[in-house]
Amino acid sequence: MTSRLNPDDQEHVEEYLQLSQHQVERKPFRPWLLLGVVLLVVIGLGLLSRLLSYLTL
Repeated sequence: MTSRLNPDDQEHVEEYLQLSQHQVERKPFRPWLLLGVVLLVVIGLGLLSRLLSYLTL
């Protein structure tokens, strides 16, 4: 992909991206863990909702 920046500006961008604070190692994305957390939150809020409706009626 060609850049729309002039070569001098592109060089500054490349230098900026090579700084250590932009080289963060990240853990791999785990979709099953995210799905599990979302399900636990939904189930927990559903149970809380049933408990509150039981206590107020």
